[in-house]
Amino acid sequence: MENKKPIKSFRDLDVYKSAYEAMLEVFKYILPVLPPEEKFDLSDQLRRSAKAGLRLIAEGHSKRHQKRGFQKYLDDAMAETNETIVSLTQAKDLYSSFVDAKRCDVLIDIYDKISRQCYKLAVAWDKFSDRINTAQPLNGQLNEQRQR
Repeated sequence: MENKKPIKSFRDLDVYKSAYEAMLEVFKYILPVLPPEEKFDLSDQLRRSAKAGLRLIAEGHSKRHQKRGFQKYLDDAMAETNETIVSLTQAKDLYSSFVDAKRCDVLIDIYDKISRQCYKLAVAWDKFSDRINTAQPLNGQLNEQRQR
């Protein structure tokens, strides 16, 4: 089993790292070759959705102490990831003479994996937060700390 580093920041999350690399690929290889008539439609939507998932993961991580805070942001990140998949599929199918279809397929697979990672992280975090919230304090120390 792989020995992973502790999560100290949202930048340590595998899902964030994967999404960041995929976003760079979209910006380097897909957006620049889309036709000009798509500047305010497909290009704009793809640009926004590729970046939004990252922001939601980062923002959600900062709310990880809330019972359902992190999960809500991960759900929204999954939605943005799915939107990116649709936009990449449209780019591939509508503009096959402009974009590299194989690269789009690879990115679609990567974003599909990112969506699954968000889901699995939300489920795991829910189980983890349930354990923390149901832990019994020793000698009332935890309750005293919460009241301060």
